[in-house]
Amino acid sequence: MSRILFVVPPLTGHINPTVAVGAELAARGHAVAWAGQPTALRSLLPGAARVFPVVGDAFEPRLADLRDHRPPPHGPAAMKFVWKDLIMPLAHAMLPGVANAVARFAPHIVVADQQAIAGAVAARQAGTVWVTSATTPGELLRPLAEMQGVEAWVRDQMTAFQLACGASDPVDLRFSDRLVLVFTTAALIGDTRRFGAQYVFTGPVLAPRPDREASFPWEWLDPARQHLLVTLGTLSGPAWPRFFRTLIDALAGLGGELQAVVAAPPGEQAPPHILFAGHVPQLALLPHMSAVVCHGGQNTVCEALAYGLPLVVTPIRDDQPIIAKQVTDAGAGVGLRIDQLRATELRDAVRMVLDDPSYRAAAGAVRDSFAAAGGATAAADHLEKLV
Repeated sequence: MSRILFVVPPLTGHINPTVAVGAELAARGHAVAWAGQPTALRSLLPGAARVFPVVGDAFEPRLADLRDHRPPPHGPAAMKFVWKDLIMPLAHAMLPGVANAVARFAPHIVVADQQAIAGAVAARQAGTVWVTSATTPGELLRPLAEMQGVEAWVRDQMTAFQLACGASDPVDLRFSDRLVLVFTTAALIGDTRRFGAQYVFTGPVLAPRPDREASFPWEWLDPARQHLLVTLGTLSGPAWPRFFRTLIDALAGLGGELQAVVAAPPGEQAPPHILFAGHVPQLALLPHMSAVVCHGGQNTVCEALAYGLPLVVTPIRDDQPIIAKQVTDAGAGVGLRIDQLRATELRDAVRMVLDDPSYRAAAGAVRDSFAAAGGATAAADHLEKLV
């Protein structure tokens, strides 16, 4: 059997898909390991999973700064922010540890996330097959190509990094020429025929997570009312306290018909039909929900749509505006601007996705496309073909 090493950034949404694919590969008898920040990995992986620590908790202050800092919301400055402040510093921090993990584990395949480009460099240095894990559409849809100078600047960053590492033939580290695993489908990303044969669209892959379901007050959910899940994700939420005050105002008069579970610390005074919880078991909650309000993070959007739930999307940063547009283009939700959000606007959008059956029907069509794509099984099949 083969050895497969996943190289991931310390970001929950980028780790989660590899957990499901790794579990499928392990069930088939393959040896699987992860290289990344130990704290981020241990909270999401099974206890027996093999982890190579390649970037220590010393990187956590940088992540904390990104959580607390509001980056440019869109355009060239936003794209440069991601590369300058996250991807490239992470690449430099990870490379020595990833190279060591490759030497020790001797994988047949390295699966490198698009934001953990050290994995691709270490694999090429070792002469190991390298596969891309594309967990979001941000790079895949190449928005940088339309931004004057930004695409060239990003390529220059990757080229300089590879030359400094001794590479004589720099490549685009975002896209493997052997296999690119894309965790979405044409229902969201559009016509997939424009991509090369190495691009495989598996749909999202969902795996059980250590969500501490027992700690959630399940008895609070009233089966006679509709239910709304609200989350801005782990990276964006702390920077937007105003959103949660707007949310309370928007939902204040709707207690007779719905309850809202908000994935945020209970720091706001809220009416009894709105529950603030610092941690929510999201996957376990979704089957009980009627709709989702979120920031447009790829994992949250795909998890909601995997259950056929319509969305209200308020994108904040990075690729979230792209994902929000995919949702609205599919007819599966409503998009709003978070920086100009008013309570009446949010209330109307929530009522719209709950009351208009067309949104649920469109979300159901996306759900069906996900199911047909094969998920973790399809991803594992394609990885096995490379060995």
